[in-house]
Amino acid sequence: MSAQATRKAAALLSIGQVLAKLGPEFPDLSPSKLRFLEDQGLISPQRTPSGYRKFDAADVERLRYILTLQRDHYLPLKVILSHLDDIDAGRAPQIPGANVRLEAPSILGTERRRSRSELQTEAGATKQLLADAISAQLLPGTEPFGDAAVQALRALVELQRFGIEPRHLRGMRQSAQREAALIESALKPMRGRRETGSQAKAAEAARDLANQIQAVRDILTREALGA
Repeated sequence: MSAQATRKAAALLSIGQVLAKLGPEFPDLSPSKLRFLEDQGLISPQRTPSGYRKFDAADVERLRYILTLQRDHYLPLKVILSHLDDIDAGRAPQIPGANVRLEAPSILGTERRRSRSELQTEAGATKQLLADAISAQLLPGTEPFGDAAVQALRALVELQRFGIEPRHLRGMRQSAQREAALIESALKPMRGRRETGSQAKAAEAARDLANQIQAVRDILTREALGA
């Protein structure tokens, strides 16, 4: 083996090393979830001659991107897979359901983390609006802030133009928590199974259920508006 090949092999990470690297950011990541994502065609780690999975830097960043889309945008895996296919084809797709367009190279970089002042500037918000959003529990109260916080604050900026303030939306956090509890209750039997991949399947089912609840909410809102 050449020196270059030796260095390349040494840079590859095992499943355990990937979990150690991404676990602090994604606590629910597990070996079974990694295998499930591979089975679904979202990641393609290399294999050693003995069959062990190995991940390079691009694999890790792709995985981070997938997990971020799941966590921050509640997207089902089939939607994420289609989104990744567009990126792999060199296109610059928009995140489904979001007003953010991603350039293809973004999949190779970590999500940007922002300070409070950076969040305010990027979202075009006033200091008071940001404070009100945190007070109403529409945004996390501590730094750093990710892309989801930027999207939420930008939406609040637009709502404020029509006189809708964070205090008017204060009940949304409680509503989201009730819906999360409902979903967790529905999935309790699935989470209790011990089969390989059951936890990953439960997590995917939770996101699908959240999307269905959102669809019902959207319909009810449109009907109430007569739209």
